[in-house]
Amino acid sequence: MMEVVSSEPFAVDTDPPIRGVLHHAAPPSSGDLLVLTHGAGSNHEAPLLRALGRAFAAEGVSVLRCDLPFRQTRAAGPPSPSGAARDRRGLATALATAGRGRRFLGGHSYGGRQASMLLAESPTCAHGLLLLSYPLHPPSKPDRPRTQHLHELRVPTLFVHGARDPFGSVEEMEAARGLIPAPTALLVLPRAAHALHADSETAREIVAAFLSLVR
Repeated sequence: MMEVVSSEPFAVDTDPPIRGVLHHAAPPSSGDLLVLTHGAGSNHEAPLLRALGRAFAAEGVSVLRCDLPFRQTRAAGPPSPSGAARDRRGLATALATAGRGRRFLGGHSYGGRQASMLLAESPTCAHGLLLLSYPLHPPSKPDRPRTQHLHELRVPTLFVHGARDPFGSVEEMEAARGLIPAPTALLVLPRAAHALHADSETAREIVAAFLSLVR
C-alpha cells in the first residue's frame, strides 16, 4: 500500500518566479528532489504529474511540480518559441531552490524537451532526467527530429513513451536514446498515446524504473 504523503502550495518570487505544489517525501526521506513540469497545453495540476508526485514522494523523493514561466503569464494557450529560454531558466531556478540531496529534472512533452535542453546546456544542474512522452518529432514529420542536443546529455535518462504516441515510434525512441552518452532506459506503455494518463499503478512503475536507473 502506498505511503500517505503531504503536499502544499509552493511559491518563490525569483526571476523567473516558481509556482507549483511541493510533495514532501515520506520517511525515511533521501533528501532528493525531483522538479517536474508539464506539456504545452497543460499545467502543474495535470493528472499525470499529480500521480507521479504522490508516487515519488511515497518512495522518499520529494517532488516540486511547477508551472513553466509561459504558463504563469497566461492560463491557456501554447508556448512561444521566443519564450523557451525563459522556460529553461525557470527550471534551473526551481532546481536551485533548496534541499540537501540529489536533484532530478523531468517533464511531459514540451516540458521534457526544455528539461533535456537545459541539462544539455548545463549538465551539472541535475543528477537524472525523466522524459515523459518526449516529442521526438511533430506528428507525421519524422524528417524534423528534435535530437540535436541529445548527444550533450551526461545524466541517466529515462524515456517513458506510449506505444500509440504519434510524436515518435518505439523504434525511433530506441534510436534516439542511443545518441545519449550516459545510461538510458525506455519504458513503453503499450496502450498509451501522447497524453500518458497514468493511474497509480503506472505511476509506481515509472518511479521504480527511474529510481533503478539513477541508483
